[in-house]
Amino acid sequence: MSSMEQERLYDLIFIARPATPEEDIKKVISGIETTCAEKGGKIEKTEQWGTRKLAYKVAKHREGIYVYYQIRTSHGELMAELERRLRVQDVVIKYLTIRLDEDLKLQKKLGDRREKRAARRPRRATSAAPAGGGGQDHAPRHQERSQERSQERAPAPERHVENAG
Repeated sequence: MSSMEQERLYDLIFIARPATPEEDIKKVISGIETTCAEKGGKIEKTEQWGTRKLAYKVAKHREGIYVYYQIRTSHGELMAELERRLRVQDVVIKYLTIRLDEDLKLQKKLGDRREKRAARRPRRATSAAPAGGGGQDHAPRHQERSQERSQERAPAPERHVENAG
């Protein structure tokens, strides 16, 4: 399988309890590093962000100690193992793994799609505007408002009459 051999980039962040002694955090960090080394992962970046206020209470804590990793690996099971180890650690109250290469690929794809749409937009705007706004994805209420706006803006009511018959 070619997808298994492909090297992928991950972000891994975990939050430890605010009162955790430094040596306990170092144990978690060394555990992550040895697991990476054993399973053939490469730690590209490690940052200790220190104690930060949480957006909401997690395990009855309002703040936590953040540790950030960027890991490159071709083994998906490495990330599963790291998550398993973080899950069983008492000091870790939350963790998050994000696959970055997939994110970057998606951003590029969306960017390309946006450019194509922008290239098409000028031609479509004249034919779609009188019909009541081309945004069929939006809620019906939004369509009604956009129809009212387009009628207030330009001599659109005449165009509506012509289109209607």
